[in-house]
Formats: sequence, structure tokens, C-alpha cells
Amino acid sequence: MNASNQPETYQPLDSTTLVDWELHFNEHKHADGRNVEVEVDKLDFWYGDKHALQDVTLNIFAKEVTALIGPSGCGKSTLIRCFNRMNDLIRGTRVSGTIRLQGDDIYRAYDDPADLRARFGWIAQKPNPFPDSVYDNVAYGIRLQGLVETHDEMDVLVEDALRKADLWQEIRDRLKEPGTDLSGGQQQRLCIARAIAARPDVILMDEPCSALDPTATQHIEELINELRKQYTIVIVTHNMQQAARVSQRAAFMHLGKMVEDGATEQVFLNPHSELCKNYITGRYG
Repeated sequence: MNASNQPETYQPLDSTTLVDWELHFNEHKHADGRNVEVEVDKLDFWYGDKHALQDVTLNIFAKEVTALIGPSGCGKSTLIRCFNRMNDLIRGTRVSGTIRLQGDDIYRAYDDPADLRARFGWIAQKPNPFPDSVYDNVAYGIRLQGLVETHDEMDVLVEDALRKADLWQEIRDRLKEPGTDLSGGQQQRLCIARAIAARPDVILMDEPCSALDPTATQHIEELINELRKQYTIVIVTHNMQQAARVSQRAAFMHLGKMVEDGATEQVFLNPHSELCKNYITGRYG
């Protein structure tokens, strides 16, 4: 197909983009031998009569970033909401198949889904700090889980979470101010601090930079690269450059099905399916 017949959304990859990706892949490869943190086996999910996920199988490896990619409506966000059973809160849904967290079936090992959700941190598309102080935002999960007994212990954990979110130096003198008074990028890092303060095993990010400017996006991406040293991270993103920059594994979904997954380098530079290749190179999406 010649250029004049390409769809308007087609933006072929140029040589500079490919070189940038290859440089990143050489530095941030998937590490063979990593433990599987989350195992998805033949998962199906329905919203009423809508079959949103179909026979999805996927492994999420510990202390790596897995990027879920694919066009809008393909099931990416639905999948990560299955991980922490947030979809249980939606009337009329049903699920079959298995999801295991560190080997435990999430539908059998947890009588109370809230106990499971405590093991997952959640970062939404738009920053959603509580209308409370910066301090109380971070302390929320710590209090909810009863992780400390004294105020001094709370101070230590709040500071530690803000440092891990690369926010402490910027707002250390503003801890009593509402979290909603921070800039957009700072609010999203505050939400990350709130999530990691509760000591999750896995951090789920649903397009965490979609509402941020390029500078704030770069800051979040750098933070993700630091956090993966301690946490397993799953990120939903429509930005292929972002997926290439932050992930070690990538999984391409289409119409509720898992089409292809593997090391990000392989999925991006040598995809097995024509569908995945066309999406990554911008022919549709």
C-alpha cells in the first residue's frame, strides 16, 4: 500500500524512533528467571451479555514493568481491574478462569476482597488525591491497614513514601496543605506515594500520564523505572513510545483477546502477528 492510500492515523516509525527503542531495550531487558507474580490462566469476563475478555492467559513477572497495549475498548483496563477484583463491584458481571497472585487463587484465597485489594496499589488516569492534607493522603492506607501504632512511626512511613515518589523535597513544607492544591504532576506522584505507603506487592497504573504535560510525564516515567526495583508494575498505555521506554514485557490485546505477549523488545521489533505489527507502527489504533 502506498503512502497516499494509508489511513489518516498511519504514522510509520522512523529510524530515530527505532534506534531510541533499541537503546532502551539494551539497557532495560526482561530478566530471564524472574518469578511470576501474577498468573492469568484462561480468563473470561462478561459485563452482562458483553464478553469483554476471552480466554486471556498472561504472566506478570516480579519487579518488572508489563505494558498492556492495544486499541481503546480491547479490554486492557478490564483486565487489570480483574487483578484486584474491582470488577466485583459492578452489578451483572461474571468471570471464569484463574488469576493467581504469588501462587494463590485470588477468588479462593481471599474471603474478603478488601484483603486482596490491599496487595495492589492503584493509579488512575487522572490524579485523584483526597480533599485532605498531603500528609493525610499518604497516611490513609497506613491507617486503614493498621500498619503503625504511634504518630512518630506514621511520620516515618509518610516521609518514606513521599521520598520513593520523588516528592518529598518539593512539598516537605506543605504537608498540611490540601493535596488538591498541588500541580497535576505532583498530584499524580502524591497518588503514587499514597499507593506505595500501604505496602502493595503490585502497582496497577491505568494510563497514569494521559492527563499530564510532557514534563510531568517524563517525571512519572523516570519514577516508574525506579519503583520497579521494589515493585511489580502493570501499566495500561496507548503511548507506544512510553511503553517502549518503561516496560520490560509487553502484551498486545485486541477485541478482548490476548493476541501476543513477550519481552518488549521482541513485541516491538519483531512481533509475531501482523495485527500487533500494524498497531505498533501506527497503521490503526
